[in-house]
Amino acid sequence: MSENKPAEISAEQVAEYLQQHPDFFSGNEYLLEQLYVPHQRGTTVSLVERQTSLLRQKNRELHDYLGDMIGVARENDIQFSKTKKMILALMDAATLDDVAVAIDESLCQDFNSDTTALVLFSDQPEEQNNLRLMPRSEASAIDALVDQSQTRCGSLTELQNQFMFREQAFKVKSAAAVPLVKGETLGLLAIGSFDASYFQSNQGTLFLDYIGQAVSRVVSPLLQGRKV
Repeated sequence: MSENKPAEISAEQVAEYLQQHPDFFSGNEYLLEQLYVPHQRGTTVSLVERQTSLLRQKNRELHDYLGDMIGVARENDIQFSKTKKMILALMDAATLDDVAVAIDESLCQDFNSDTTALVLFSDQPEEQNNLRLMPRSEASAIDALVDQSQTRCGSLTELQNQFMFREQAFKVKSAAAVPLVKGETLGLLAIGSFDASYFQSNQGTLFLDYIGQAVSRVVSPLLQGRKV
């Protein structure tokens, strides 16, 4: 007569049981010292050591993530302060030349650009520093830039570069072209850098689009005032 042998328990059943009873080792701590997990170097470590190692790794990852988040928050705070300073300067601008000066000082001093150019459309031509007012018909070189709805970053064509930056054109290696629109196309703000990698075609333009909207709101009534 054969003896009845207990049925073998599969690894899957053990795993399922431990998942359903995660507190199993409470009161059975002695088992932890007898359990071993294969190590990548071929040696073995106890389960407690393995769990401790994993927890330390997760802690390092969370610490690095928190550090990155704090760094982003600080950078955003700096960007906000610079942007606030620029917007306040634009709000205080009484003339179009004041607007051009405020733009140049902010973007070149605070945001590390190298040069700016502001072209506005008006039937009364005028030129001061980096500001030019001219009829739209005389600005065909930048039609492709002013007719788009969003900022374009990267390299401008040689003709566009020359038209906007003139004597500085040979130094400008990358640029951002910001259309100015408020009910109608008002002109174009160009921001140039002597660094070819400063403005890139795949970079986000949310901040630059915001600057364009702010400038458009300021220059629109000033341009209307010149028509009176």
